[in-house]
Amino acid sequence: MWDEIGIAFSLMLVIEGIIPFLYPGRWRKLVATLAEISDSSLRLIGLGSMITGIALLYFIN
Repeated sequence: MWDEIGIAFSLMLVIEGIIPFLYPGRWRKLVATLAEISDSSLRLIGLGSMITGIALLYFIN
């Protein structure tokens, strides 16, 4: 089980690193835009992301 968690974490880091590596200027603008979004909007985005991830895991398994 720990091997799978390690692999998943490693893949997450690779995927999250692709955009800043390829488009650092766009990434910087995105981060600046995110800094201006309200806390409640960020929480809704996070909740949507978690629900989507859980749904994908459910359908994959």
